[in-house]
Amino acid sequence: MTAPATHRSAEEIGRTTQGPRPLPPLGEQRAASEPLTVDTVLPNGLRVLAVHRPAVPMVELRLRIPFAGEESTHSARAELLSTTMLTGTQRRDRVRVDTDLARVGGELDAVVDPERLSIGGSALVDGMDVLFDVLADVLTGATYPDDEVRRERERLVERITVARSQPRVIAREALQRHRYGDHPFTREMPSAEDVARVTAEDVRELHARAVLPRGSAMVLVGDIDPQRAVDAVAAAFHGWNSDRSAVELPPLPEVPGGDLLLVHRPGAVQSQIRLSAPFVSRTDPAYPALQLANLVFGGYFSSRLVENIREDKGYTYSAHSYPEFTPGGATVLVDADTASEATAPALLETRYEIARMAVVPPSESEVDSARRYAVGGLLTSTASQAGLASMLMSLAGMGLGPEWLREHPGRLQRVTVDEVAEAALRLFTPSRWTGVLVGDADRLSAPLTALGGVRLP
Repeated sequence: MTAPATHRSAEEIGRTTQGPRPLPPLGEQRAASEPLTVDTVLPNGLRVLAVHRPAVPMVELRLRIPFAGEESTHSARAELLSTTMLTGTQRRDRVRVDTDLARVGGELDAVVDPERLSIGGSALVDGMDVLFDVLADVLTGATYPDDEVRRERERLVERITVARSQPRVIAREALQRHRYGDHPFTREMPSAEDVARVTAEDVRELHARAVLPRGSAMVLVGDIDPQRAVDAVAAAFHGWNSDRSAVELPPLPEVPGGDLLLVHRPGAVQSQIRLSAPFVSRTDPAYPALQLANLVFGGYFSSRLVENIREDKGYTYSAHSYPEFTPGGATVLVDADTASEATAPALLETRYEIARMAVVPPSESEVDSARRYAVGGLLTSTASQAGLASMLMSLAGMGLGPEWLREHPGRLQRVTVDEVAEAALRLFTPSRWTGVLVGDADRLSAPLTALGGVRLP
């Protein structure tokens, strides 16, 4: 005889005999105490934003250096620069860099994309000066040893070759070309051939030319005295100077709506659906309403799109709609992977949900649920020192500061259902959308031709 269950499942807890339990009303957002903050620009042109957040005795550091380049080989050189800049300086070899950071509980890492070189790290507060000294040493004296560049070049060529065979990478590159043509923003991953030709001297030349303080921004968050931290940065980085400014990307062309492009991937058993439309930046007055409209559409698990093509139809395991902030603007992307035989039906239902957002406005309950998610997600993501530092760095790239973050929950609270409906009509007009499909054209051409609105290879 089976013993009775001693607990209820999550599904049982969430339901009553009358149906699902209603969500509790969104409580009044209490004003957060304003943290001690210093936001200034040093004589070398580096913006420093320091915030007191005494959760743990750590300091989080984020550095953003605009790092655009027009040359076709720029991305290859930039990628090698980011992976080898911490391998030695004029004062420290690689072991010394790692050892000095380790003894203060610290770490540093660098990544690059077409828009920026980003360096992130952390350390115990007592080791903040050591963290600054190591980073300043790297920025002003990185040597890029020949052996280190050679080894990383070989590893990078292998990683790129493998990555370029992955469906998600193929879809991303196809979408970028479809939206922006040959704009430098599309060069998110260099070719293996270009990387193989990069020398250590090429990397050193790029560092000297492009790793510049003027126009760059640094964020510090932790159990720190903000003014003392800014003074320490000014002292540590006084030798990092240039009359030139770091290079920003040129404005992106507007993404026009139109037919989707089918990208042939022979023998594929799955397809990647990637749709895109213009969005607005975080500074646009319509952003809070559009943010909620997008959440209702496909921005979280309880959205219309997920309910349709995942929960109801079972066409995909994961569907998501999210904004991507770009130089001077933003776009919204829809991302779903599905089996080849379900590609046309999934695209049909996705288009249906896009149009339904425009003609069947979000209900009050949909908006309230999205509002809870947006406010809760923002507060949760910035509750830690690391999360707050990363968010502030993202905002700094748009010229914004902590005040935007403090005020945004209130903006979301004030958005009305009618404003979200207006935003949905603005964003989800089907003619504004375009995108790509990646899959086996031999299997997909006939159903997609019948569906229409897809350009075949």
